[in-house]
Amino acid sequence: MIPDRILDLRSALATAPNGLRFGAFPIDTDPLPFVRAGSDLFEGAFYFASPDGSATGGLGIAAKATASGVGRFSSLRAAVDAWELPEPFRAFTGFAFSSEGPRSEPWSSFGGADAILPLATVLRRGDERLLLVALPPDVDVDMVAERLGSLRTPSQPMYPNLGDHTLESCPPVSAWTAAVGKAVDAIHRGDLRKVVLTRSVVVRSDGAPDGFDLVSHLERSYRQCFSFGWRVNGATFVGASPELLARLDGGVVTSNPLAGSARRGEGEAEDRLLADELMNSEKDRIEHRFVVDDVAARLEPLTDELIVPAGPSLKRMATVQHLSTEISGTAADGSHILDLVEALHPTPAVGGTSREAARDFIEQAESYDRGWYSGGVGWIDGDGQGEFAISLRCGLIEGTRAHLFAGAGIVEDSDPVAELLETRLKLRPMLELLAAT
Repeated sequence: MIPDRILDLRSALATAPNGLRFGAFPIDTDPLPFVRAGSDLFEGAFYFASPDGSATGGLGIAAKATASGVGRFSSLRAAVDAWELPEPFRAFTGFAFSSEGPRSEPWSSFGGADAILPLATVLRRGDERLLLVALPPDVDVDMVAERLGSLRTPSQPMYPNLGDHTLESCPPVSAWTAAVGKAVDAIHRGDLRKVVLTRSVVVRSDGAPDGFDLVSHLERSYRQCFSFGWRVNGATFVGASPELLARLDGGVVTSNPLAGSARRGEGEAEDRLLADELMNSEKDRIEHRFVVDDVAARLEPLTDELIVPAGPSLKRMATVQHLSTEISGTAADGSHILDLVEALHPTPAVGGTSREAARDFIEQAESYDRGWYSGGVGWIDGDGQGEFAISLRCGLIEGTRAHLFAGAGIVEDSDPVAELLETRLKLRPMLELLAAT
């Protein structure tokens, strides 16, 4: 998998002033097979891919930064800046829904916001594939070379066969629909305009799935999505998210909020009918506009020009279709991708509006820890560019137990049963892998 000429790394690495050693080498390997081949040999494993075909996969940890609290993104930016990453090196970056970070045991290895510079990364962009090696001063070059040299191209992942399994809804379905009813009452009272309520389904199986095998299946089935995997201390956060939180590339800012959903039809005629109903649904268009207006207002101070389409388009996925608006603009001088993330998170697509009222309602109504679900996963480079997806359609895999997540945006016309059905649609990508019978 790794060409022999790359294995003699000692003479090929350039040492930066901060002591980190960097080297970049052409390679024929793709990022996901690279991660699948070595995920059990290194301390951590990381993967992020975009719908445009670019992808990054990393093994090991050369440097790590973690932060929590109100200033977590500024702290993370300062730490990554200190790494002085040369082009084309990238730091994998993820963060929790709550600024204080996860508070429950399954998420114990995930911070409020984390950035990881792997020891070895494979980057794919266009037709180019590169192996990027980053070593701190105290890491032995020969040890890393030996491990990389031992990697063999993995076989195609088999469809999971996990034996018997049980499913548990957290909270129970009746409690969740009751919370939706309370949210509708609060909206009618004028306490808030929209709130996103989420729930978790815990799947316990006889067998333990491999997280990056699941990523491979998700990527193949949901090519329009951002696929990701983040493994630390045996727990793997995986998903295929349809929603771009923010991208900063060459001075161009892009965000693609989604809100308002419907299932896909069984045939072309039903699919078209459902799409037309979604596009003409006053309830869904109001929900969508809440999100678009909020995202545009938060991006406006960070841009010199902002283009906001007058109405939504339709974004179709394998099991669900969404109202979608792509917002783009020119970044103001000095903008950093983490400035955009800090301004946008949490969007009304995962929190609500007003932001503060929705946050307070969520804290009272949700009885479980979202962790990194409805936070974000992506990457940043040394120039402050990067890309983040909202972490949706995802699950946390730990041994034979998987925590899956889904939510729905509640507005004044929401029906608790209809919102429950929407969460079931959003759970399907992960449930079809883990709980097939």
